[in-house]
Amino acid sequence: MRLFIAEKPELAEAIVAGLGVKASRRDGYYDCGDDIVTWCYGHLLELCDPEDYDPRYKKWNKLDLPIFPIPWKYKVKKGAEKQINVIKTLLDNATVVVNSADCDSQGQLLVDEILVHFKNEKPVQRILINDNNTKAVKKALNNLRDNREFFGLYQSALAQSVADQLYGYNLTRCYTLAGQEKGLSQVLSIGRVQTPLLGLVVRRDRLHEGHESSVYYTLTGSFTFNQQLVNATYNPSAEAPVDDKKRVIGKAFITAVAEQCKGKPAIIAAVEVQEKEESAPLPYNLLRLQADASRKFSITSDKTLSITQALREKYKVITYNRSDCEYLPEDQHDDAPAVLNAIYQTGSVLKGAAQKADPTIKSRAFNSANVSAHHGIIPTENSANFDQMSKQEQQIYLLIARAYIAQFFPKQLCRLTKLTIDCEGHQFQTNSRIVLKPGWSILYKNDKDNDELDHSEANTKQDFSEFQSKTDGVCTNAQVDEKKTKPPALYTESSLLKDLARVAKYIEDPQIKKLLIEKDQDKKGEHGGIGTPATRSSIIKGLFERGFIENKGKKIISTKLGRQLHDVLPKMAVVPDMTALWHQQQKQIENNELTLNEFLQGVCEYIETEVQRINTDGLAIEAKPGHKCPECEKGILRQRKGFWGCSRYPECKGTYSEYAGKPVIAQPACPNCTEGKLKRIPFKKNHFWGCNRHPECKTNFPDKAGKPDFNNAGSSKPEKTNYACEKCSKPLMKWPSKKKKNTYWYGCSGFKDGCKQKYVDDDGKPDYDKAKEK
Repeated sequence: MRLFIAEKPELAEAIVAGLGVKASRRDGYYDCGDDIVTWCYGHLLELCDPEDYDPRYKKWNKLDLPIFPIPWKYKVKKGAEKQINVIKTLLDNATVVVNSADCDSQGQLLVDEILVHFKNEKPVQRILINDNNTKAVKKALNNLRDNREFFGLYQSALAQSVADQLYGYNLTRCYTLAGQEKGLSQVLSIGRVQTPLLGLVVRRDRLHEGHESSVYYTLTGSFTFNQQLVNATYNPSAEAPVDDKKRVIGKAFITAVAEQCKGKPAIIAAVEVQEKEESAPLPYNLLRLQADASRKFSITSDKTLSITQALREKYKVITYNRSDCEYLPEDQHDDAPAVLNAIYQTGSVLKGAAQKADPTIKSRAFNSANVSAHHGIIPTENSANFDQMSKQEQQIYLLIARAYIAQFFPKQLCRLTKLTIDCEGHQFQTNSRIVLKPGWSILYKNDKDNDELDHSEANTKQDFSEFQSKTDGVCTNAQVDEKKTKPPALYTESSLLKDLARVAKYIEDPQIKKLLIEKDQDKKGEHGGIGTPATRSSIIKGLFERGFIENKGKKIISTKLGRQLHDVLPKMAVVPDMTALWHQQQKQIENNELTLNEFLQGVCEYIETEVQRINTDGLAIEAKPGHKCPECEKGILRQRKGFWGCSRYPECKGTYSEYAGKPVIAQPACPNCTEGKLKRIPFKKNHFWGCNRHPECKTNFPDKAGKPDFNNAGSSKPEKTNYACEKCSKPLMKWPSKKKKNTYWYGCSGFKDGCKQKYVDDDGKPDYDKAKEK
């Protein structure tokens, strides 16, 4: 029996179609005779947590750090138990296994980790599929390879997975515990991607805030040629005083140029005309889709991911939604009529556009060479009831559908004209851009703020192509305008997502920048990025939830806590350099130039050094003003589940109950023994106040709004006595009276057995002469 283990159900379906035999759908797999095809739902296994190795790690303690669980173990992800058991049973009966995961390193890891977990020793082959088209799958089925060829790729992905866990667990615990000693209650989460992401926001905020505005000047000349008015901008000469962006900064200079040109003859020095065809924007990958959804509809990246999941799984109207690719396999071009018809049937808004689309047009998007593990996100051949979708689901579907329809519209044809004007030895320039054939752009006519479209400052109302060089004219006016430089714009979710895909541009070290760019050399749309399309939105969401970043209108800014954490972290943690360096070592692992253990040894040494540094130096971080621990007078009380404890635990074990979200610190003197102090103590679902000299002093009072109720001494809690019941000889229980302060009565402990004997208190003992049944 040959067992195919696919990464996703839809890939399993494609393999079944490629096998071309009659298949029976079973519970968790397809029976194709001698072949069985099963599937995963992404990673079914995850690395064990520290407490899975040793229960003591469940409680965070700096004395346990660093924690290096090597060799590592896996556990089944919650909710994946049923499918993993199906795979195990099929593995036991298989003779040959085929790793049928995606072609990238994470795909290789996803299936290989299952085989390692179940100690598989049977032969394993590898099938490489990046196009679910049946023709492409059949071709891949005829070119199976030995899975051992990809051992380096598996080890490379495993290296990143294990290292990420070691780095995150140890430094998160280390920094959090150090922060707690300063009175912080938050978890200070550290990660290879999330903290550089935080670093991007913090640095942008500080550049924005620290920007010192400077003045520069522009000069607009108004010229008349053949009775036509043309406005052109001054092009600074070599001797002009300019800043690093070629903007004139000398007012006297620019004013002198203006005076020299006013009313003087001018001549058209050059006319450059070019007709240019412009291709439609490519289909979406997840990052671009999230950025557009945020820009157009203010839908968060995390929400966009969940919406696409619903469009894919619930409605089945889009393809794989976590793709980092914008291109499509060439074989999919044949599916265009069916896909366009599905859009027509689903989205009433795009019916007209879908009808006008020409499925014979083959845009630049259809390029198999540029397809990575997945192709771009496009509609499927399935239609759905548009009205049953939520408004946001409709919006996201229409974006994806529009981008696909645009591939079957003609290219946009524009005429671009560059006009160069000379006046008194000074040069002015202007451009015109006239759309001759709109083509696909009619679908995007309302996207005025889409930076992927050409919305340059060219004149779109005047066509300068008819002008001739050497034409004489005159400068009728020259206007100088004073302008101020603007600070770098604060991040929006859209701009932050885009920067995560090209973060290499902010790296100072040219070698590290090169490494990060090389990491993405096979990924169109990524240019030295960190994170993946599937994880970036959840990382941003996590930074919000932990209080490291926040929204200011539509802007994303860092919080005080986020900046404090950024400032106490080593530079390596808040820049993308680590991702670049790890990638270099992962390539060495893949090429058998470095072993997995050698790589992890270096990671562990770095972690150990950092843990020692924090344990020695502590964190230079300020917590919100807290309550000083009355017991040790050194620590700060921090909130736990239902109570407050000292930040110096376990050195100080001071604990205090909670009322109205604050610790109850007040300890009034015991009114009975006068030596002890009353403390608020939890009892079942309520609280009572008892003397801290218990059992010597058994004074207690009910709790009332976080304070002892002195008007109602005692509580419902009885005390066992050495006196016995005359009727059944069982011990008597001493009960405080609820009616009268500091008075008691005695009841038989055999009450549940039917003895209802009761005695009045007589100076601290039961009065047997006044016995009665309760």
